[in-house]
Amino acid sequence: MIAHLRGTLLATSPGHAIVDCQGVGYDVTVSMNTFTQLPDVGREVSLFIYTNVREDQIALFGFHLAEEKALFEKLLAVSGIGPKLAVNILGGMNTRDLVGIIRGGDAAKLTRMPGVGKKTAERMVLELKDKLADFGVTPAAPRPKHVLEEDVLSALVNLGYQPAAAEKALEQLGPAEGRNFEQLFRAALAQFAR
Repeated sequence: MIAHLRGTLLATSPGHAIVDCQGVGYDVTVSMNTFTQLPDVGREVSLFIYTNVREDQIALFGFHLAEEKALFEKLLAVSGIGPKLAVNILGGMNTRDLVGIIRGGDAAKLTRMPGVGKKTAERMVLELKDKLADFGVTPAAPRPKHVLEEDVLSALVNLGYQPAAAEKALEQLGPAEGRNFEQLFRAALAQFAR
């Protein structure tokens, strides 16, 4: 099994990287977090690799940090989560935040990630809540949300904003009391325009 690659970065596209290791080019699927950490094409890159072997294909999944790879493997242990969904989940927020949300039992926040429904989110919390202590992250206390904040967050995610970025934009606005949906929505969009 391939566990690590170090070589020259030949090409990248969102979610993919091709790494040349002594004349052999490896096509590696990467999370968006890892993608943003990749060096320029032509520079040396080092990735921790998870090798997924199926009957019809061998797929490589690469991670900038060993911690991200370890969380990826934990996600794969959850019923209904395959490698592609696990990579998408990891791309939705950083490892520490994701671990904190799972350990805090906030399934609602997990459903904001692409491809994660209510049942999958609940399974993630149920099956991983007590298995992530070695990540050294304290559980995140879910911040009580106003109903309008949930609606605005959903609208932002539906427009294509990353759940973590939408959440951060709302947190920067402060309490929702005294505002209507349109005011809160416009204020959140203004956060992205900065």
